[in-house]
Amino acid sequence: MVSLQGFDANQVEPTTAFDPIPAGKYLAAITDSKMKPTKAGTGQYLELTLQILEGEFKGRQLWVRLNLDNPNAQTVKIARGELSAICRAVGVMSPGDSTDLHNLPMIITVRCKKRPDTGEISNEVRGYAKREAASGKPQQAQTDTPPWMRN
Repeated sequence: MVSLQGFDANQVEPTTAFDPIPAGKYLAAITDSKMKPTKAGTGQYLELTLQILEGEFKGRQLWVRLNLDNPNAQTVKIARGELSAICRAVGVMSPGDSTDLHNLPMIITVRCKKRPDTGEISNEVRGYAKREAASGKPQQAQTDTPPWMRN
């Protein structure tokens, strides 16, 4: 049992569920990074927390998992390629530590996809570019298709 004495829900705004953000390009930065074991326990992945820096979705977070230690060589190759794209986008070509990539703005490309396990729509980061590649504010996909129906 954990004591909650002193907590008053009247004094704290409740959290609400977050819907996925629309597919598009956003200015973001890595704010946290951790190595975690894979579900199977046969390797590790680098989990990056990205935070959107401006626009309607400022402050929202997205996560990227890079399987840098995995028995499947193709999985590692893909993760290393994605890490290379991140390094190029933030201008740090030889990071000594994952924290060398923190708090450096870049443009991320976000898409919406259906999760195979739950059927819910979630966001996925699918690209990284230098900050200069954008015209200032996040550019969302111009379409009448709702975000949850886009691929």
